[in-house]
Amino acid sequence: MRVPSFRISLTALCLLMLHLTAPTAQASVIGIGVGAFGPGSTLTDFTGLANLTEVNGLTVNGILFSYSLGNGRLVLDGGPGTTNNIQPLNIVSGPGGNSGVLTLTFPSFVSSFGYGFAILTTFSVANATTIDLFSGTTNVGSLSYSGAPDPVFAGGFAGIQSTIPFNSARVTFNSTAALSFAMVNIRTAGVQVPEPSTFALLVTGIGLLWSCGRKIKGCSR
Repeated sequence: MRVPSFRISLTALCLLMLHLTAPTAQASVIGIGVGAFGPGSTLTDFTGLANLTEVNGLTVNGILFSYSLGNGRLVLDGGPGTTNNIQPLNIVSGPGGNSGVLTLTFPSFVSSFGYGFAILTTFSVANATTIDLFSGTTNVGSLSYSGAPDPVFAGGFAGIQSTIPFNSARVTFNSTAALSFAMVNIRTAGVQVPEPSTFALLVTGIGLLWSCGRKIKGCSR
């Protein structure tokens, strides 16, 4: 009986590629500073846009901004001025609009994301802002960040890196500690390519599968 060698090789090859390229079970997220976004990273600000531009539904640099509370709650404004890695124009929450979820959907999968932020209080705040990362509908991980006065309003830089690529982030702010928030200078960095050793292993596996397939095919004749 003739052995379907091509199907065997193709199936094994697909399984090998999935094994080599799939995220590991030990995937994790870590906090990173603004200095981690070097050459090749992307900075998104709102230079050139009009004051009081609606943020919900806005797309800048390919990033879609969606706010759970709908229109009229987030606009582009001068905000608190220059502080905590932000400067005008920045995203600012209006009265009663600080408790929603701001979702940023990226044009492609990335591995790092961050932004400068400030909240309307002069005191240091633990868990001032929180980031939840998603790969499709799967929650990749979450981190919270404290805010410290600089020089007046509490804030800082919230940066996160994931060993699993993600294509959206959900951002929230501590609405109990402050009545308003501001954010800008959004940074992203793309997915790193696999290490050379991974490519070498993949090529070796393909070669072995091809060789085995030819031998099986020869024996079946």
